[in-house]
Amino acid sequence: MTDHDRPGRPRPVERLAAFIALAALPVAMATLIVGAVMNWEATVAAVAALLVGVTAGWHAVSRKGMRRALAGLGAALALALLVAVGFLTDLSLPRLALVLVLAALSAAAARVALRRRGGSVEAARGPAAKPARPVLLMNPKSGGGKVERFGLVDECSRRGIGAVLLKPGEDLRELAEQAIARGADAIGMAGGDGSQAIVAEVAARHDIPHVVVPTGTRNHLALDLGLDRDDVVGALDAFVDGVERRIDLATVNGRVFVNNASLGLYARVVQSPQYRDAKLKTAAETLPDLLGPDAVPPDLRFTGPDGAPYPTAQLILVSNGPYQLDRLEGRGTRERMDSGRLGVVTLTIRDTAEAVRFTTLQAAGQVRRFPGWRQWTAERFEVRSGAPVAIGVDGEALTLEPPIVFATLPGALRLRLPRHAVGISPAGRAVHLLSRSTVAALAAVCLGRPADGHNTAGA
Repeated sequence: MTDHDRPGRPRPVERLAAFIALAALPVAMATLIVGAVMNWEATVAAVAALLVGVTAGWHAVSRKGMRRALAGLGAALALALLVAVGFLTDLSLPRLALVLVLAALSAAAARVALRRRGGSVEAARGPAAKPARPVLLMNPKSGGGKVERFGLVDECSRRGIGAVLLKPGEDLRELAEQAIARGADAIGMAGGDGSQAIVAEVAARHDIPHVVVPTGTRNHLALDLGLDRDDVVGALDAFVDGVERRIDLATVNGRVFVNNASLGLYARVVQSPQYRDAKLKTAAETLPDLLGPDAVPPDLRFTGPDGAPYPTAQLILVSNGPYQLDRLEGRGTRERMDSGRLGVVTLTIRDTAEAVRFTTLQAAGQVRRFPGWRQWTAERFEVRSGAPVAIGVDGEALTLEPPIVFATLPGALRLRLPRHAVGISPAGRAVHLLSRSTVAALAAVCLGRPADGHNTAGA
């Protein structure tokens, strides 16, 4: 058992870390507040510039033509004023640096005190028997050619792993089925998240272990599994010296996904044929029609967490396990993928004032305070519409017939991780210093008592 999972009274080093965490954060906040009060004119100017910048930025995104140009100019001037205020007053760089250092020290100490440091997955999961006939499927075009760049074919040969390169025109699902039919008892995928989902579905259906080799562009699944996305070759160790765990999969109208599915804004933007080659330009051309004053709310009807019906939302995000979206640390990652629950988020912004409020709260890590934000978990979620629905599934643009039905497949996938993997996502390592429960847990550790509910971090 690792210290990450060890029950009982905290060690002296953990008590010291808890004291440092509790002491450093108030000092950081006091330093920031004193600087703001001593320079209240500059503080007012900075807040005004920030509000003007956010408002102008929203208009730049949601308007066209001359209005967009003027709004963009206004946002740039507001940003310039904000920077000038910082440099020309005693809201100085040394003061800001001190605040950042103290905040970072408090967060690091809290991780030590609450055992959120991560470590090897070996003790937590236990080693798994080495597969007799492992196979790795590889997309040579993924991530700009990472398969060739990291020499994965040769690395597989050194480890006794069968290597199968995906050729143009070949069906990845069919290749995975063929590999298993020939006797593969563990199958991996070197590719992006969409490819991982396809192979994971096949592996789950045959109940054999799946290995994630992060050769995609973003590799969100690898990040949330606690893999080092830069150590592509090291991911192969899961085949020969790995540990095993089970995670959930999710489905939308029967199609498996490993990360998330998005409806509304993002889904409409990625439907454009030009999106893959010109993302920013495509978004700039599309968003005014979706967010502007003449925009028609999307026909996306659903039932909220309170049981009430809702007629629309600008954004609906359904994920395989809930994302950490309402806090700054660990934002955009999942603490765990074995809860048997979907994460559901809906966002509705009706006007410019709400857009400014939403942006401000999001930047402060307080997005749950926004009235148009709803976030909950469910085993099943349904979206109704009167027409086919654009949807992005693990980054792939699709159009599906309604109703759009999401479901979770608890523990469906056997997953192998390298023994040396951290095995904990950024959300799992995060400590929310401003929450009452975290402060209470740190106080308990400081006094020599166990931090109930804070001595583990789900993966």
